[in-house]
Amino acid sequence: MRFLESIDRQAVAELLERDEFFWLDLTDPGVPESNDLKEAFGFHPLALEDMLKRDQRPKLEDYGDYMFLVYYGAGRREGEVTLEEVHAFLSGGYMVTSHRYPCPALTEVRQRLTKQDPRSEQFVVYRVIDGLTDSFFPVLDRVDDEIEGLEDEIFDHSDPRQLQRITKLRRELVELRRVTAPQRDLLARGIDEIVAIPGLEADSRTYFSDVYDHAIRISDQIDSYRDLVAGTRDAYLSVVSNRLNQITKQLTVVATVFLPLSFLVGFFGQNFKWLVVNIDSAAAFWGLGIGSLVLSVGALLIWFRRGSYL
Repeated sequence: MRFLESIDRQAVAELLERDEFFWLDLTDPGVPESNDLKEAFGFHPLALEDMLKRDQRPKLEDYGDYMFLVYYGAGRREGEVTLEEVHAFLSGGYMVTSHRYPCPALTEVRQRLTKQDPRSEQFVVYRVIDGLTDSFFPVLDRVDDEIEGLEDEIFDHSDPRQLQRITKLRRELVELRRVTAPQRDLLARGIDEIVAIPGLEADSRTYFSDVYDHAIRISDQIDSYRDLVAGTRDAYLSVVSNRLNQITKQLTVVATVFLPLSFLVGFFGQNFKWLVVNIDSAAAFWGLGIGSLVLSVGALLIWFRRGSYL
């Protein structure tokens, strides 16, 4: 099987004439490449228009001799979860794929097929779809590790930055869910259509069923992680709330301690004759003045201890 990374009109024409299956992989094709594909393969203008558009919903469209597939893989770029949107023309004599950025999943598939000749044309299509599907697993493993790390950090020491990370994880999972659910449904109804592409050398249908099983696992994992992220957010809010309650309790204890002190100081600070006449010695000062303050604080502390406030 031949691999092409650019549109070589002569090479394409020779491969089509010999009916030799080949894979043409294009990175960020534009209008000139679209025109070349139309002349070389005779693709429908609507299919070529879809190829140039991005952020499409996963889909499989039948154009008679070939099918147009929109499928997603996942990866990481600069620490952020990214979706790798791949457009593919599937036929019995060729496979044309296009993507905006270099796609590690397709590169890995190509390396595997280079080391070992594919057993059939259908097996090549399976490898591409399977490689894109399985690219979600490493991303989800990283998400799982990050959720576990966040849970440990929250109970050790809560920090507002943790809430930002939780929000980021939730947004990433929603973005992944946006494409994985339609892809799962696409595989459920589209496997028979892919297998029945005219001229495509037949192979075991079990391979595509395995891809469908992986798609179900991915969708279930994302739903589970969304629940875990929601639980982590609730745990963070609970810890912050408990911490606030503890701080409020401590401040309340301090305010309560100073309440009788303020009363006593205010009382003895009144300019009544009895207070002025009777508190006229050091003993009276320490007994009535300081003694009453210490006694009130001690009584409050005993009450707090018995009431489990401290």
